[in-house]
Amino acid sequence: MTSPYAFGGKVAVVTGASRGIGLAVAEGFVAAGARVCVTARDADGLARATARLGDAVGLAGTVADPAHLRRLTELAMDEYGRIDVVVNNAATNQPYGPLMDADPDRWREAFTVNVEAPLRLVQHAWRAWMRAHGGSVVNICTEGATHVGPHLGAYGTSKAALLHLTRQLAGELAPGVRVNAVSPGLVRTEMARFVWDRADQESATGLPLGRLGEPGDIAGAVLWLTSDAAKWITGTDLLVDGGTRVRAAHAPKSAPLQDGNYHLPGA
Repeated sequence: MTSPYAFGGKVAVVTGASRGIGLAVAEGFVAAGARVCVTARDADGLARATARLGDAVGLAGTVADPAHLRRLTELAMDEYGRIDVVVNNAATNQPYGPLMDADPDRWREAFTVNVEAPLRLVQHAWRAWMRAHGGSVVNICTEGATHVGPHLGAYGTSKAALLHLTRQLAGELAPGVRVNAVSPGLVRTEMARFVWDRADQESATGLPLGRLGEPGDIAGAVLWLTSDAAKWITGTDLLVDGGTRVRAAHAPKSAPLQDGNYHLPGA
């Protein structure tokens, strides 16, 4: 794998990196010369991912645990001595279903994982390295954060909050640290399998670009946003959806994807 971007000597911390988008992002950074510190809940999956990545260290655990995020930051600093990039990819899509049936405690967990954890990790990276040396943050959001859809109210609402947090941090941490979001459409990850596994090929070709997304599509966007090629960009949300929002003008012959307005990162 080759990369058009140069990250030699830099260090990236990526959450939810044992599979799917997180792993693709970590692989992209390694291909571009960076060293990576990765985390995920699945210890075995993370061990396999770390071995596959090569120049990487990993720490298994949940981003919902504040102590885990502190240890993750300490690991990156102890092993590599710096943190140039943070990618907040880990997420939960629970509770799934109508909000009138949602357990308020499960609702709170969605915000703990999808909003609070990204803030905590950026705080740690800022205090450990970025305040003095600068850096870049990308939060993985979702194309569905700007409108409503069935069964994923907690996920969509928490990701909408993450979008606002992205803009708020961009304003507060400038000019030294750039903070942006990438909002995917429907991507073939395990976490989103319940959506794309039932989406037939006719529906997929109803998108202007003719296919569903792959993890590498999102990784490419993340690498671009964190590279010097995007050094005058902060506080933005980069939509990577295969043309979901313009398919009405595209006039597809097939029915639109059901639940296709949501990306569920492979945490």
